[in-house]
Amino acid sequence: MTTPQQRPVLVIEDDRHIAALVKTYLEHEGFQALVATDGEQGLAVALAQQPRLVILDLMLPHLDGWEVCRRLRAESEVPVLVLSARGEEVDRVMGFAIGADDYVVKPFSPRELMERVKAILRRVERSEQADASRLNQGGLSLDREAHEARLVDRELALTPTEFRLLEVLMTHPGRVYSRSALLNQINQHGEVVVERVIDVHVGKLRRKIESDSAHPHYIETVRGIGYRFNPQA
Repeated sequence: MTTPQQRPVLVIEDDRHIAALVKTYLEHEGFQALVATDGEQGLAVALAQQPRLVILDLMLPHLDGWEVCRRLRAESEVPVLVLSARGEEVDRVMGFAIGADDYVVKPFSPRELMERVKAILRRVERSEQADASRLNQGGLSLDREAHEARLVDRELALTPTEFRLLEVLMTHPGRVYSRSALLNQINQHGEVVVERVIDVHVGKLRRKIESDSAHPHYIETVRGIGYRFNPQA
């Protein structure tokens, strides 16, 4: 499986000299780089390859950069850095309005461009790390780092076992976990425990998170198997 760090940076630029220059600097900085020389090709490559970042010219043949950016934003959260000779304020404002993350005007410093690329990717990485530490579903939220659980605006007083149980279920909404699978996830010390103890923990957890624990909305019982977190919660 390709990690975000292994995905390429895509340069969509019809000036082959500029495209080659940017590609060279990207590779010197350790990035894999792809080049597309028109808007239609660039959009197709971006959607197929899911690059880490797109460096996008605006004045492109076949499909201009404005439209490429609009269509990318409808399909993807990939960061977009506009690299354009159009340096008027109205152009820059429009670029940000359609979803660009940064805007660099030609002629440009390749070194500054690389620093802007790295700055965008650092912001994305921090955001992804923050998202990975939190789970949110249907008004329920878990902050793994702070070990805090909330239901809408109310903090929940969960035991460590209840927190871990809810974390496991919320990580894969809709996945059915057997009692033994849940027991393996929450039993960190290897004690010999009967599987039915999971029913006790689920019952206590439901009383804390469900408006009606007899008719649970979040944690569903799958008869004969175990439990799952309701993906429609």
